[in-house]
Amino acid sequence: MADSFERVRADVVACVRCPRLVRYRERVAREKKREFQHEDYWGRGVPGFGDPRARLVAVGLAPAAHGSNRTGRVFTGDRSAAFLVRAFHTSGFANQPTSIRRGDGLRYADLYLTAGVRCVPPDNRPLPGERTNCAPYLARELTLLTNARAILALGGFAWDAVREVVPLAYGVPRPERAFAHGACVPLGAGRPLLWAAYHPSPQNTNTGKLSQDMLVGLLRRIRESFETTPAAPVR
Repeated sequence: MADSFERVRADVVACVRCPRLVRYRERVAREKKREFQHEDYWGRGVPGFGDPRARLVAVGLAPAAHGSNRTGRVFTGDRSAAFLVRAFHTSGFANQPTSIRRGDGLRYADLYLTAGVRCVPPDNRPLPGERTNCAPYLARELTLLTNARAILALGGFAWDAVREVVPLAYGVPRPERAFAHGACVPLGAGRPLLWAAYHPSPQNTNTGKLSQDMLVGLLRRIRESFETTPAAPVR
């Protein structure tokens, strides 16, 4: 039976492959943060979200405890999401500059947003084996995103997650270049370019390591590259 975004979503939401992450996501959803005591937390795997015909695929690290693990939508409801979605809006990929909750009207155009790990990890630190367990979901999404021209890894963990699944999704060798903000690696003829950006975490944005101008500038460079990068062939 042919794969689909709906099947990937259902598999991600139902996933229990990583016992440590399942225990933690459910504990966070039970205990909650005082600010959100009256909300129902999602507390499950968080699927990707966006335009299935996207030319840009952005990949983050994992859900935040009181962001995506609460709201059920990737990069929604926390400070990282606020920074990232504002940059997407400024660069023309989002219809609004905020990402607060599911059903808030946010739509992505030419952008699909996902993550290397789909359940919130303790201390924002997934284990390498947990990333490997999630790898098939990312590979399936990349295979379904047949119009992709660029993959943007948000942070070093996402960079490694993408490098891990490139052979599965595109049948090409794993790229060996080290992570660096602004790095761009061709994945081969007819495949997307792999780009790198610092993760929009408060640790980076509050210190000035990543600014809005830096991220918007990179997103605009990526959009310009669409004109010279063909779509990935369907496998």
